[in-house]
Amino acid sequence: MTTDKDNPDNEVLCHCSGTKRGQIRALFLEGRDLEGISRWTGALTGCGGCEWDIEWYLKELKEEGAGAAPVSAAQPDSAEPPAGDSPEAPAEES
Repeated sequence: MTTDKDNPDNEVLCHCSGTKRGQIRALFLEGRDLEGISRWTGALTGCGGCEWDIEWYLKELKEEGAGAAPVSAAQPDSAEPPAGDSPEAPAEES
């Protein structure tokens, strides 16, 4: 039986959104960049304490050569986040 300590994918990198290392890796492998991952998971939208950890982890993944062609956050995602998997984006103030 494995525990959270045995599986690094279960390490929470963004405590505000509950985003785990495994989620970030999966989205990176789909080709999402930092902004796309943030939009999908809600990471980096709270206190900002996870910024360095997530950027470092993405750099590590890039150096390993993992990942598809980046999906820019400016481009529409090919699929929307599954219902309930991502917090709603904050409404823009006018």
